[in-house]
Amino acid sequence: MALPKDLLASVFGFPGFRPGQEEIVEAVLSGRNTLAIMPTGGGKSLCFQLPALCREGVTVVISPLIALMRDQVRALRAAGVEAGALTSGNTGEETEEVFAALDQGRLKLLYMAPERLASAATLPMLRRINCTLIAVDEAHCVSQWGHDFRPDYLRIGELRRSLDVPLAAFTATADEETRAEIVTRLFGGTPPASFLRGFDRPNIHLAFAVKDKPRDQILAFAAARKGQSGIAYCGTRAKTETLAQALREAGHSACFYHGGMEAEERRRVEIRFQQEDGLIVVATVAFGMGIDKPDIRWVAHADLPKSIEGYYQEIGRAGRDGAAAETLTLYGPDDIRLRRSQIDEGIAPPERKAADHGRLNALLGLAEAMRCRRQVLLGYFSEAAEPCGNCDLCDRPVQVFDATDAVRKALSAILRTGEWFGSGHLIDILTGTATEKVRERGHDQLPTFAVGKDLSKPAWGAVFRQMMGRDLVRPDPERHGALRMTEAARPILRGEEAVTLRRDTVDRATPRYAVKTLVAEEDASLLSALKAKRRALAEAAGVPAYVVFADRTLIEMAERRPQTPDEMMGITGVGAKKLESYGAAFLEVITGTAAAPQHPARRKLAGRDAGQIFDRLSDLQVQLMRGADGTGKPLSLSSNTLRRIAEARPTSLSELDRVGDLGPAKLDRFGAAFLEALLDG
Repeated sequence: MALPKDLLASVFGFPGFRPGQEEIVEAVLSGRNTLAIMPTGGGKSLCFQLPALCREGVTVVISPLIALMRDQVRALRAAGVEAGALTSGNTGEETEEVFAALDQGRLKLLYMAPERLASAATLPMLRRINCTLIAVDEAHCVSQWGHDFRPDYLRIGELRRSLDVPLAAFTATADEETRAEIVTRLFGGTPPASFLRGFDRPNIHLAFAVKDKPRDQILAFAAARKGQSGIAYCGTRAKTETLAQALREAGHSACFYHGGMEAEERRRVEIRFQQEDGLIVVATVAFGMGIDKPDIRWVAHADLPKSIEGYYQEIGRAGRDGAAAETLTLYGPDDIRLRRSQIDEGIAPPERKAADHGRLNALLGLAEAMRCRRQVLLGYFSEAAEPCGNCDLCDRPVQVFDATDAVRKALSAILRTGEWFGSGHLIDILTGTATEKVRERGHDQLPTFAVGKDLSKPAWGAVFRQMMGRDLVRPDPERHGALRMTEAARPILRGEEAVTLRRDTVDRATPRYAVKTLVAEEDASLLSALKAKRRALAEAAGVPAYVVFADRTLIEMAERRPQTPDEMMGITGVGAKKLESYGAAFLEVITGTAAAPQHPARRKLAGRDAGQIFDRLSDLQVQLMRGADGTGKPLSLSSNTLRRIAEARPTSLSELDRVGDLGPAKLDRFGAAFLEALLDG
């Protein structure tokens, strides 16, 4: 049986496991039921793909989106792995090819949409093809109240029991409640081997900004990153179309994507995004979950996301190749009202709505954070972290003020009005704005009327946002969003605790967005040339550019500038199959000359010590072809024979004869010199 670490290098071109991968691979390979929560871009797919290559039988991968399955199958095939997908998007010919490969025993990984589990023919088919492992991608889709719930995921647990095979479930975002639901629904309540890997994505720069001409803010952010692939998320379908138009008018390549489009239109956008360098997609959050594109350089939210889980998953689509990526999230009072109304108007029970308001409060806490954003974000997932130095608050610490008095005034206004009103009415009371609604209810006679005139209405809006972010107040779904005080606020109201808040950021100047380059200036032109070669090869093959090589691989080529196939094999992301397919073309770009053709036997040894030994043996063979004195009968060995000797490294003449099948004459001619070279190697 092949070892995972060997396949990691030879098939996928990675020098070693990422943190946490190896123990998950070992658990899956040993046949244990496994649940792994890993960050987007943390290498989840390898944790079931590697065991699939090492195990007997077929691994069935259940994945929620056709685009995601197509991308993974395409990438596996490019790496020389037999894989296929059965989806509603297949042509009849594609489906026949998959079944033929299964019948011939060639396929190791079979991807399926969860909806296929509803077919009565699926279980007998999986038994016939010898399914020995089920892998579930995006396992949080099993959560009934999650934002990505897929009803057919509920069938997976029964499938596991019927086949009596181990199951490995993977997801990037799952809070404690969702993890418990996964265990119940997929594993029947029996705890699997669980791995909760760090949520940190240190290559992603985090930034938030209060809305101040939001379209201009997004355009400025995109302008500083012109030519880089990005996603701009919007809260409504209409906004995706208008913002995409504004980006095009500003000279960007941009298109929109939302659920109101025809399926074929959405597919065209997905294909463009996969294949075009530098395309910006302006989309609702329906976009991106199925796009396995590693070189997205930035993600911007033109509107506030729904929760920290949603925010984390959406920004996680940037920088999956490990290279630097950036994010910007805009937010304002209208966003918060929209998100509150979406929760209140939903069909969830009251306790679920209350929990969702708490999640939104946590997101506001991240938006209005006073210290390192990464510390706040990871703290939500129960992880401790040092200040990251890669967020806007580490770049430029915020100004703060003692807000104890202001918060106590706000809490007093909430209590004196019976906890029956939202922030807008409360701000009118605090600022002494005698609206008709205020006068009708007699709230202009309250002791709190006009006690907050020292702050403007936008400033009070910031105070209430930050109070919600601290979970000091929370909207009550049963009171139509009226603010109610939480237990955390009582010590402040009683004067037992002080509270510090950020100064209102509405009046702050629009932030400057600096351009961040992927490589040093001296390597930039080579990186551009490598990207051009990648694009040409991808277009010729009709595949996305990253299937040839990811940005991260091209960046490493530009920085390290390999000169030979052996050196190219040392580049992250270059495996044996990709070296064979693309190595010579990219070496020619780097060196400026066409590489000398290599025999396939030598090429298979690229990047290994055996390759250097092969070269020495080949040189000796040329020197001794006619004997030491140059007058003997010509004798030679095939390249495949030299490869076998280089890999086996025999230490005696008899062993050399057995490995190379030399015979007396060739053993006499080459034996002593070969053994000496092998000993030196």
